[in-house]
Amino acid sequence: MAGIRPLRAQGLAKTLVGSSIRPSTAAKLSPAAQIQVRCKSGPYGYTQAKALVFSEYGEPKDVLKLHTHSISPTLPPSSVLLRTLAAPINPADVNTIQGTYGAKPSFSSLLGTSAPSVIPGNEGVFEVLSSSAATLAKGDWVIPKRTQFGTWRTHALAGADDVIKIERKGLSALQAATVAVNPCSAYRMLRDYVHGPKMREGDWLVQNGANSGVGRAAIQLARLWGYRSINVVRARPTPRDTDALKHELRALGATHVLTDDEFQARDFRDRLAEWTRGAPEGVRLGLNCVGGKSAQAIAKTLGPGATMVTYGGMARQPVALPTGLLIFKDLRFVGFWLSRWADRDPASKEQTVAEILGLVREGRFVDVPVVEVPWGWESGAEALAGEVQGTLEGYRAGKGVFVFGDT
Repeated sequence: MAGIRPLRAQGLAKTLVGSSIRPSTAAKLSPAAQIQVRCKSGPYGYTQAKALVFSEYGEPKDVLKLHTHSISPTLPPSSVLLRTLAAPINPADVNTIQGTYGAKPSFSSLLGTSAPSVIPGNEGVFEVLSSSAATLAKGDWVIPKRTQFGTWRTHALAGADDVIKIERKGLSALQAATVAVNPCSAYRMLRDYVHGPKMREGDWLVQNGANSGVGRAAIQLARLWGYRSINVVRARPTPRDTDALKHELRALGATHVLTDDEFQARDFRDRLAEWTRGAPEGVRLGLNCVGGKSAQAIAKTLGPGATMVTYGGMARQPVALPTGLLIFKDLRFVGFWLSRWADRDPASKEQTVAEILGLVREGRFVDVPVVEVPWGWESGAEALAGEVQGTLEGYRAGKGVFVFGDT
């Protein structure tokens, strides 16, 4: 999820990792023996750690493997030993494993893998176990400062400048783990992309994929800032399920919720005119994560001089736009890539995270529904990879999140 960077976050710098991380000798034992001799602290105080890795692109169930290694108790200067508390499974993580994501990761053998590998995962929250940095202490919670950190592992060795300390009081691990991608994306698109005067109280926005993590965050932030929102979702298998989803989003603060069919129906234009009466600029902002016909419908909804931001392409169809919208309505079409923003401006990321977590503590922002995926020391590669693969299948009750137990 970023421009290509050396695998600093997969274990600090090469010289640092080479002296602090060793392949585990447990790899030579039988599977039964590995379970029987489980020790959180290995010989000479080395921390035993596991990480999901892949050494070639493909489907998660086919290429993800579980690698065991050890981390030295002697930390390099200004570094921290971290224990993972929770790490989400985001679509971009899966696309990275498949080799279809916009940025390709760097493969490395720094963890002692038999072939150059990558640790997936860009989002998560960690607890500091030990520190050689003056700014971090045992028990502190941190999140990655930049992308390609590699969060799908039980433990990590990182530089103090590669993480952001967060105030853990009043937060759950799940809330802290899921703040850096979806809520930050919604925040920045609502704040940064409208042409001319920034979004003001009473302004309108429209978005597809409204029940996604970004969509839910956009609904809540729009409500808090006084914006009005038109939210488009896919119809569920039954009318009852669709109505339940609409009700859920309206409870978060959505002004209107429609299905794709309702949004693209002939009579929608009349409904839109009624809703936006009194707003001379019409709908000022569109958020598109689908593409294809849904993106076209959003573009046709926008008022003169408005902006459509594309941040995803779930339909895997191009965004084809009528020429007249560009000429006569002076619309602007731009893309948003969270990784680019986060890596170019880590200070802004830290500020955005802090503001959103403040809203969470106050009970004014609700974290996205999640499906907890337990990860204990005895969790196997097949089961963990299967959970990652499952995120690609059908409707889900929430975002998959690895929740780490006895590791």
